[in-house]
Amino acid sequence: MKKLIFLQSSQGAHWVGDGFPARTIFTYNDLAHKISPFLLMDYAGPAEFTPNNTSHIRGVDEHPHRGFETVTIVYSGEVVHKDSAGGGGTIGPGEVQWMTAASGLVHEEKHGPNFSKSGGRFEMVQLWVNLPAKHKMDKPRYQGLTNKMIPEVTIDGGKVRVIAGSYNGNKGPAMTFSPIELWDVTLAAGKTATFEITAGQTCTVFLLSGLLKTADGGTINEAELGVFETTGTTLQLRAESDSKFLILAGQPLNEPIVGYGPFVMNSEQEIRQAFHDFNNGLMGTMNPIEGSEV
Repeated sequence: MKKLIFLQSSQGAHWVGDGFPARTIFTYNDLAHKISPFLLMDYAGPAEFTPNNTSHIRGVDEHPHRGFETVTIVYSGEVVHKDSAGGGGTIGPGEVQWMTAASGLVHEEKHGPNFSKSGGRFEMVQLWVNLPAKHKMDKPRYQGLTNKMIPEVTIDGGKVRVIAGSYNGNKGPAMTFSPIELWDVTLAAGKTATFEITAGQTCTVFLLSGLLKTADGGTINEAELGVFETTGTTLQLRAESDSKFLILAGQPLNEPIVGYGPFVMNSEQEIRQAFHDFNNGLMGTMNPIEGSEV
């Protein structure tokens, strides 16, 4: 059984734009080498938004990225995305946007139009996933993963939604550049579940709600990330109360990580080049999301 090594949680909340009240769980400055290929996690919400009766759509305005992928998982609410490479779409509860910035783009993320009008509960997770050096300058790509595309596997007392990788022969729809498992799990109080993780992969569990016990007696509380050893292949978790969590596993890239702001590359020179390219318009331009002007 895999042992829990340590826990990590946010040290405070901040706003990303005016639409995403986020808690940063980890970044490329702290855990990235320990849990490669994952670079960053922001947990937005849960929060309540009042109906928006203005023409301004809450969210974060145009900004660049290069060298990695953003993965946005919506639990409540609605998110619309648009980028300079032509990607875009709107996702609601249970759906995922997997955007590969790679060689560089600019994008906007806003509340979806229906949610903006109605308001209500908002909750999402955004991950940054590193790209291998040989793919950092690939062409950008956008994947909109709807509920009907994501396999849902019933387990005793819960379910596993397979976003990336595979679980019990069920393959997730996300196309990835390195081996990644991303499973969205619910587990009822009093139930125990076991998960097989490929030997040598990093393994973490992020608990959105509930309370989890690990096989070695550890406890994972709400909004905490549990980091497990890479040895062993069996992860066992018991839900002490109804629990909702993400399991992240991946093959470490074992490459240099140099990040600054919205760019993550392998050297300082590549970071300088990224800023040069962005400042000279080489990551493209885009029209704002309709209705997002103040």
